[in-house]
Amino acid sequence: MDLKNLYREIVNEHNLNPAHKHALEGATHELRGVNPSCGDDIVLYLKIEDGVVKDAAFTGEGCAISQASCDMMCDQLIGLTEAEALSREELFHGMIRGEVTDEAALEELDEAASLQDVAHMPARVKCALLGWRTMKELLGQKA
Repeated sequence: MDLKNLYREIVNEHNLNPAHKHALEGATHELRGVNPSCGDDIVLYLKIEDGVVKDAAFTGEGCAISQASCDMMCDQLIGLTEAEALSREELFHGMIRGEVTDEAALEELDEAASLQDVAHMPARVKCALLGWRTMKELLGQKA
């Protein structure tokens, strides 16, 4: 199996069987994110204690890329400090924009690196970034 097919399977798995797509009881942070250009619409929930993301989840509807990206992001966030989460968002954003291509740096993104080819699909960039932009805004940073 080539790498592109593997990446496609990872995205499909997160879209069809998302581990984190549910309302999060006890969430300390909640924010709606919308991509008006295509209709993707999510609500991101974070449970943060002592500056550490203890749990993350999302609800909503959207294309396969936006839903898979949100699910992968939730995987990434659990256990990170708020600063680490924002750093991870910068890395993901750079990858999706085609600015970060170093394989060693992208390893930090784990399965989310499977969305790297979205950089070559301008119409899908906002889809992949929706959850990440929402998280950045939720943590009080300018999105």
